[in-house]
Amino acid sequence: MYEHRGEALLPVSAFLARLVRSSALGLALIAGSLGIGMLGYHWCEGLSWLDAFLNAAMLLGGMGPVNPPQSAAGKLFAGLYALYCGLIVIVVAGIVFAPVVHRFLHKFHRAERA
Repeated sequence: MYEHRGEALLPVSAFLARLVRSSALGLALIAGSLGIGMLGYHWCEGLSWLDAFLNAAMLLGGMGPVNPPQSAAGKLFAGLYALYCGLIVIVVAGIVFAPVVHRFLHKFHRAERA
């Protein structure tokens, strides 16, 4: 997927296209995760779609739920979803920043050999 350290740096336009693709993938993962959270809060807790969105978005953002879960299923979902949200934030950050870090390291290795 990425060029080998012996290869030349990608042109800026190709790098920007790679950055846009990785950002789009990260955005899709966030949107999918938000959808999963909304479905879970709607089905398990019976929240309206707007309240389900608010709770899922707050958990994805690291703030915690607005409406504390009342049912056993809601509590189980909220706990598992909170663990998932903690991991997905790390995964998305890795996906989005991977092209930037790779380009920096590639440039560093090219300069080191020159």
